[in-house]
Amino acid sequence: MKVEVQRKIGAHTLRIETGELAKQAAGSCLVQYGETVVLVAVSSGLPRPGDFFPLTCDYRERVAAAGKFPGGFLKREGRPTVKEILTSRLIDRPLRPLFPAWFRNEVQVQAYVLASDRQHDPDVLAVIGASAALELSPLPFRGPLGTVRLGFLDGQWVPFPTYDALEESELDLVVSGNEQSVLMIEGFAREMPESRMADAIMAAHELVRQVCQMQRELAEKAGAKKAEYPVPPPNPLLDELKQKYYEPLREAKQVEGKLARAEACNTLKTKVLAELFPEGITTVDPLRLEQFEESWLQLESRVVRDLILSGRRPDGRDPKALRPVECRVDVLPRVHGSALFQRGETQALATVTLGTGRDEQRVDGLQEEYTQKFMLHYYFPPFSVGECRPVRGPSRREIGHGALAERSIQPVLPDEEHFPYTIRIISDILESNGSSSMATVCAATLGLMAAGVPISNPVAGISIGLVKEDDRWLLLTDIIGEEDHFGDMDFKIAGTQNGVTGIQLDLKIDGITEEIIRATLMQAREARIEILRKMLTAIPRPRADISPWAPRLLRTHIDPDKIGLLIGPGGRTIRAIQNQTGAIIEVEDDGTVTIAAYTPEGTQEALKRVEAVTASIEIGRIYEGRVASIKDFGAFIEILPGKDGLCHISEISDEYISSVSDVLRVGDPVKVKVIAIDEQDRVKLSRRAAMRELGETTGGQGAREGSREPAREGTRSGGREGARRGDNGPRGHHRRDNGGRGHRRDR
Repeated sequence: MKVEVQRKIGAHTLRIETGELAKQAAGSCLVQYGETVVLVAVSSGLPRPGDFFPLTCDYRERVAAAGKFPGGFLKREGRPTVKEILTSRLIDRPLRPLFPAWFRNEVQVQAYVLASDRQHDPDVLAVIGASAALELSPLPFRGPLGTVRLGFLDGQWVPFPTYDALEESELDLVVSGNEQSVLMIEGFAREMPESRMADAIMAAHELVRQVCQMQRELAEKAGAKKAEYPVPPPNPLLDELKQKYYEPLREAKQVEGKLARAEACNTLKTKVLAELFPEGITTVDPLRLEQFEESWLQLESRVVRDLILSGRRPDGRDPKALRPVECRVDVLPRVHGSALFQRGETQALATVTLGTGRDEQRVDGLQEEYTQKFMLHYYFPPFSVGECRPVRGPSRREIGHGALAERSIQPVLPDEEHFPYTIRIISDILESNGSSSMATVCAATLGLMAAGVPISNPVAGISIGLVKEDDRWLLLTDIIGEEDHFGDMDFKIAGTQNGVTGIQLDLKIDGITEEIIRATLMQAREARIEILRKMLTAIPRPRADISPWAPRLLRTHIDPDKIGLLIGPGGRTIRAIQNQTGAIIEVEDDGTVTIAAYTPEGTQEALKRVEAVTASIEIGRIYEGRVASIKDFGAFIEILPGKDGLCHISEISDEYISSVSDVLRVGDPVKVKVIAIDEQDRVKLSRRAAMRELGETTGGQGAREGSREPAREGTRSGGREGARRGDNGPRGHHRRDNGGRGHRRDR
């Protein structure tokens, strides 16, 4: 039986329905906002051994939902795109804390975009659908979970903003939570003050409550019931381990240095195993060993949390203290920009590359295909944490961390008009013990400044942790790996001295309050300002010029009607300019021309030729041309590439001359003034008018130096010109040929 609930939130109605599609799934629903529709289905399997909850979330966009074919050679969707991976993570992160700690059954959440109006992002609908499907399922999900996207336009909060609205919005914020508290935040802003960001989160949470109420109503109408799952008994080894080994483990957990601390803990663990299983672990029941591993992990968690709440962090720092920060720029030769950022035992190396429009990343999806001029790619090799594992394609975590850092930096980048370069940053994490994504933000900022990218403000980032026991809670600045693993929160905040540019919250508990959120934002700001001061000691401002190894870009604008003239028949003109100057020339439909070369001289020469080819001849302007051919009645002078005019014999000199060749020869440079352009675009030139205006003598009979021998070559050339042109005067210099349009960069 089909069941539906709906509520108007923002400009449109949010609808959730179930009972018609995917009825064999453990739970399924359709979520619609505007004309964007997402189907979400949930399935479950058998329990898996280990201490990790096997939840898998997959989000896929069928481009047919927007009336499109997949781009490229294959016309079937393949591996997930970056957008699909980021949305899959967006679904997973708030759902995971809402399952019981003892639950180990495999759970799969699949979301498919069935229809798209190309205005409303389906990602938040997929998260809502995942929660609703789990509410309808028999699984022990402690929901419901509501999710909303919030924008900020003209001083107003905008729920579920369109793509067009987000282009102008100061904020793009996604908040997930239950009716009591916030569970997940993912947001990006244009240097928004912390107080306003906190207000935005709480405004979004009010809408989250409404979405939660809708899901409760849907589950009630559908008659959803939860199954009874056996709760495993308490681990019998935990009390024994706590009684005997709590204090030794507490001492081991206070050893300075990540690797030394891990070695001390492993040595103790080996000793405990030998004492508990003197016959050797190979003869022990596997269930008994599994109980030991689980109880040892619980004991580690208890020790670390007790230490923190007692005022002693694993590395001995104060709760608000940063680890030592070191910054360097120009650590690599030849690259366009490089920087090394070290915070404690976390080390990020950023490499910046500047390119042209040809280097832009093409992105296809539900929206119209577009190009991306800024990319940040994050790499996390296994040696950074002392591990040994296969290295294949980028993981979901690497893609997610890179996207967080990329969008946190994007608000301070210069606009394309002032800095038309394509920018790529690689962040290699060479050492990791806490918040490598925020170290990436810092390293990338330093690298951009070293590369001469005129960013508006430097950006830094920091992660704040939390340990919460009942009503007691403590915030931890600059968390390390153990505090992340055994703590309750990883709250990453990036921004400038003016405000927040990126924010991401992940929790292991079922929510945090407004008080904790506001306190975290302010504590993060204090740490961020301290990091920014350290960064500015390495490089106080962006360099005035880019690297000598980077291409030099110039941009000009021509009349769109002259694009064909610049390209030339079959692309001959533009290719000739590129071959002769070594530059790359890109032409856009609106007449924007971008010129790139690896030397300033190359760009300037190419720019000069482009402007010459596309320039319009102006009456009254003086040009320095070159004699193209000589006639009895005058000389044809090329004043711009491919454009010439006639200088009649009477306009050559103030004095009488009997022959044009007495004054001019083919190839001679000559200054002439445009005195007229007739209806057929024939140009009339005057040498004597130009000379008079410039205050130079025009000369007359015998004015030429050297031999007075007639210019035979010029005469022959002139004869050929006359035969070609007949009596029609100058060549048609405004003629266009669109044969070379294929050389333009299609945007």
